[in-house]
Amino acid sequence: MKAERLHELADAYGADLRRWPASERAFAESLIAADPSLKAVLDQAAALDALLDAAPRPVPSAALTARILAAAPRAKSRLGKAIWYLGAGWAAAACAGVVAGVGLTTHLTADARADAVLYQSSLTGVDDTELLG
Repeated sequence: MKAERLHELADAYGADLRRWPASERAFAESLIAADPSLKAVLDQAAALDALLDAAPRPVPSAALTARILAAAPRAKSRLGKAIWYLGAGWAAAACAGVVAGVGLTTHLTADARADAVLYQSSLTGVDDTELLG
């Protein structure tokens, strides 16, 4: 049973014990230390690994790459909405500034107009008037 498990692991993970799961690696090392004839299993896996490493890697065609990219879902841009929300915030702040400015200067303008009217009413003749802006 233990030798069969070693064969399964060698077929699944290859000869390099570093690629094996840690718990299985300890099992394989202890099994090979107990029975050195099982090292032949790892030698066969190493030969298969060498053949697989020597095989040329397939290169995807440009058409396949284009189809995959066309089929991939598009990422939604959150930046566009964020810019509109930020723009709306800045517009609201600008409107609040205009309203505050108009509210503050209305009292000052009203006082200046009242002073001008009182000044003009105190004038007795046409020659006394000034150009008021």
